[in-house]
Amino acid sequence: MKRKLHILKKVTPTHTKDWYIKWVSSVILIIGMLLTSNNIFPLNLILHIIGIGGWLVVSMMWNDRALIVINSIGLMIYINGLLQWAIGS
Repeated sequence: MKRKLHILKKVTPTHTKDWYIKWVSSVILIIGMLLTSNNIFPLNLILHIIGIGGWLVVSMMWNDRALIVINSIGLMIYINGLLQWAIGS
């Protein structure tokens, strides 16, 4: 019995504005996670804010409500953490 080989075709466009923003934001988020795991504070929060902000921009470009909601809430949570650190609570 012969099996057909299925070749996956890329459907996401590359080298567009949203493509660059999502990849740069993803790398920034990974660096932020690395800093969090090593307890480097508040630089980890700052990088997370930048990365989530980038993904929020992408989600608005894509008009994807689920991503807009999750990234908006995540952005508010990280900003709240940074403000709590700044005022010393």
